[in-house]
Amino acid sequence: MSGGFDDLLAANAEYAADFHYSGFDGIAHAGIGLVTCMDSRIPPLEMLGLKAGDAKVLRSAGGRVTEMTMTGLVLGVQLLGVRRIMIVPHTRCAMAAMSEDALRAKVEQAAGKPAGYLPISVIPDQQEALHRDVAAVREHPLIGEDILVGGFMYDVDTGKLTQID
Repeated sequence: MSGGFDDLLAANAEYAADFHYSGFDGIAHAGIGLVTCMDSRIPPLEMLGLKAGDAKVLRSAGGRVTEMTMTGLVLGVQLLGVRRIMIVPHTRCAMAAMSEDALRAKVEQAAGKPAGYLPISVIPDQQEALHRDVAAVREHPLIGEDILVGGFMYDVDTGKLTQID
């Protein structure tokens, strides 16, 4: 087996030596469900003043509500204590910065292989996409009218959230 993960396993050993989350029940104790982008500039819990166990965090390219993130939100609401849902894309997102053809060409160039089969859903208008995602979550029959759903934009240069919807 390759040793390419040794640094991460060593860091995990240090983390596990002082692990204090044993026995957590998996409930979102602050009642928060969060959909955001996979971008590593976004610290989902820290940006909201939350800690482990407070929220259900779902990530997707562009912070979009996909079929899988919607499933996670339904599970969060129905089984895991989620009462408020935040959908949070961000500034300077690659998914909003270029066309689907341009992004696919970059992937193909990097991989050295065709990627025409890869579903890449770029976001030509982030605010319009955010409005659609918020509406889709609000209208989902398994989410419920008593769940608060909001759309926000995270600024990767300032760390600030702005409510859009």
